[in-house]
Amino acid sequence: MTRSALLFATAATLVLAPLAARAADAELTVFDWAGFGLQELIEPYAAKYGDIPTYSFFADDDEAFQKVSTGFKTDVTHPCSQMVSKYRDAGLIEPWDVSKIPEFANINPRFLNSSIFKDDGGVWYIPTDYAYTAIAYNTTDVPAEDVASLDVFKNPKYSQRIALPDNTDDVWSLALLATGVTDWTNVTDEQFKAAAAWLREVHPNVRLYWTDPAELSAVMATGEVQVAWSWNDAVALLKAENFPVGFQRSPKEGVATWFCGYVNMKDGPGKEEKAYDYINAFIDQSSAPQLLANIGYASTNDAAMAKIPLEDLKKAEVDPISTTLLAQTPIDHAMRQKMLEEFELIKSGF
Repeated sequence: MTRSALLFATAATLVLAPLAARAADAELTVFDWAGFGLQELIEPYAAKYGDIPTYSFFADDDEAFQKVSTGFKTDVTHPCSQMVSKYRDAGLIEPWDVSKIPEFANINPRFLNSSIFKDDGGVWYIPTDYAYTAIAYNTTDVPAEDVASLDVFKNPKYSQRIALPDNTDDVWSLALLATGVTDWTNVTDEQFKAAAAWLREVHPNVRLYWTDPAELSAVMATGEVQVAWSWNDAVALLKAENFPVGFQRSPKEGVATWFCGYVNMKDGPGKEEKAYDYINAFIDQSSAPQLLANIGYASTNDAAMAKIPLEDLKKAEVDPISTTLLAQTPIDHAMRQKMLEEFELIKSGF
């Protein structure tokens, strides 16, 4: 069974139990996004130990933080950039010793351009993967002109055929872009209210707030959903099944870009040596093509990416684009909490 077929087949399981664990090497526990527990992504680790780590999975950054902050023990965790300050402030992580990570020198500096990630105390975050959040759509039923603007999510033509992420960061990146904000690091009250009003207007059109790419891919494959605000991996899954899917990364208002990586959990239950073997395997140059082929994401390792043909990047929709981008970088804790609370109200119909 191919990975794409497997994910389609297990979408319901992931929805019902996103935190299910996959037991393997008991000396390393990785807390990761659903779909990332693949040997192909860490072949050097598997070659050394004859197994992959024990994985526990999550579908949302807030869900992951809530679990580790209430006692769940893991050795490494895979948050996206905007969450790292919460892990630091909660005292949950410790710096990485980058002298033990040879490929660290090849990570593009733009992914470390924050004192939250690297300061006098050390390197707190190893950025590993990045991609986009943009408009996925059924190219058979949805004309290209309909997705030329983020207004497609308000279009009554697609009422109850829309899917949005059940994810605070992604849904607010959409709403802010749609209302003219391209930098979310200094959102005013007026801008916040406008974005919230936009989400409330869109809410009646929403068939599903998806929780993981397998779920989204499944409902798009059946035709239940025709337009979605999506990550690259759902599009990659659909393309692997030869489904007529498009990924509009240049609507007039712009799209979002993000990056994720690994933190070194304090007092992890496993062996620290294996945590380093894991991160070295993940950012190894041999792993970048596998990340692209299996997940649809690009590696932060510039040396690795330079070896991948441009046509492969275009196929995966991670080649450089000139459209307006909202970068999902760290934001003020109070604003993010406000977004989280408001989104819960909107989903509930208030």
